[in-house]
Amino acid sequence: MKIKQMTMVAGLLAAALLAAGCVGTVSGRRTAAVPLVKDRVEGRYERPAGMVFEAAKEVVRFNGTLVNEVTRHQTNGFIRALEGRVQERKVFIAVEEVDPKVSSVTVQVRTTAGGRDLDLAHELEKQIALRLVR
Repeated sequence: MKIKQMTMVAGLLAAALLAAGCVGTVSGRRTAAVPLVKDRVEGRYERPAGMVFEAAKEVVRFNGTLVNEVTRHQTNGFIRALEGRVQERKVFIAVEEVDPKVSSVTVQVRTTAGGRDLDLAHELEKQIALRLVR
């Protein structure tokens, strides 16, 4: 009887861990990951959103592979996002227009095991800024 109860409790714990292991990405999708940890970096630039988005695409292509582009429509405008793979990491980048002259870019990086990689997120965000200066 005790073995049956312990097996049931272990099964419930495993199910709870699996259910809690999904997080939302900046591109609007969900991915398996460790929840409740900081996994994104944000930057703001005095450039139009289209220019920032093109710079983000160039950075992902330069460092790895561009996998997907997404446009999410919201009540106050839209968010352009992209997904890619860099150094065996999942990269999600969203670009949002704050006002016509200022754009916000959010870079989110996750490892294949669902952990975070803030160093790579900072590096990619910095490279986007450098692309905008050129």
